Amino acid sequence: MKNLLVTVVSGGLCLSVAPAKAENLNVLIQAAKKEGAVYSVGMPDDWANWKDTWAQITQKYGLSHRDTDLSSAEELAKFDAEKTNATADIGDVGHTFGPVALQKGLTQPYKPSTWGDIPAWAKDKDGQWVLAYTGTISFITNNQLVKEPPKSWADLLKGKYKVTLGAVGVSARANSAVLAAALARGGDEKNLKPALELFSQLAKQGRLSLIDPSLANLEKGEIEVGILWDFTSLSYRDRIDSKRFTVSIPTDGSVTTGYTTIINKYAKHPNAAKLVREYVLSDAGQVNLARGYARPIRGNVTIPADVQAKLLPASQYRVAKPIRDFAAWEESTKNLPRQWQETVMVNMQ
Repeated sequence: MKNLLVTVVSGGLCLSVAPAKAENLNVLIQAAKKEGAVYSVGMPDDWANWKDTWAQITQKYGLSHRDTDLSSAEELAKFDAEKTNATADIGDVGHTFGPVALQKGLTQPYKPSTWGDIPAWAKDKDGQWVLAYTGTISFITNNQLVKEPPKSWADLLKGKYKVTLGAVGVSARANSAVLAAALARGGDEKNLKPALELFSQLAKQGRLSLIDPSLANLEKGEIEVGILWDFTSLSYRDRIDSKRFTVSIPTDGSVTTGYTTIINKYAKHPNAAKLVREYVLSDAGQVNLARGYARPIRGNVTIPADVQAKLLPASQYRVAKPIRDFAAWEESTKNLPRQWQETVMVNMQ
């Protein structure tokens, strides 16, 4: 009886909800096919090779798909605002946003069949969120615009180029860039002051850019030095011109964290969303992420040699630290928008 789909009737709408555990994948697959579609947010083609993952899922299971690219905070806001009028089934958010989504009552659980392969720190015990991959904050430098690519956070203050990191307070990646700078300069999850001082100095110098560090802006030459996840930097580098850009992990320190799928509590296609999580955490899904330069969360997946060759040397990651105090970091991210405005943006020229 555990694998029997339960039909809930609410307001004339029938929703078939599969189990929260992958006890019978055939049941889940058939339920997902019946729904026929899955709508995602924050999982665009050019991020962590979602392009191949979506192509395989739609072909293998006959699902139609669309994505709306949003930041982590925007994804949660969308789930919360729309509720039962949901237009999204699944999202991909920064690690710290997973517990926040759970606290807000925006998620529903699903434990994939590979659940036992995933480290305890990388998942909610009930399956409300689970990391699929990790990334490390990196620099990407346009060699045509900057003669000496910065190797460290300290180097940033010595240059004449503009530095771009994106929407601090909104983007999980931009927030993590602030934490990475803090860790490198003696701070921690509770103390972001060293990073705020660094970016404040850049702002006073007129060298902090508010342009989005996107693929298009890099290609157009509007980004001199960008601060992005390593998998994003490497992907952009190779898609545009590998000789045109230098990608590196800051030698004085960085942060490594991950991204988690969250399944919308109000999803119109809940079974399809669960099937997506199942596939993303399968061997094929994990290799897809690696092809997008992300580091798979499962350590027992064999990564092809050609994929390994495109990644940065392991030696560059020795300075990167994981988030150790998640409670403190969660609190800091709540205060960061105000601190950023008061400490950094006030100095923008």
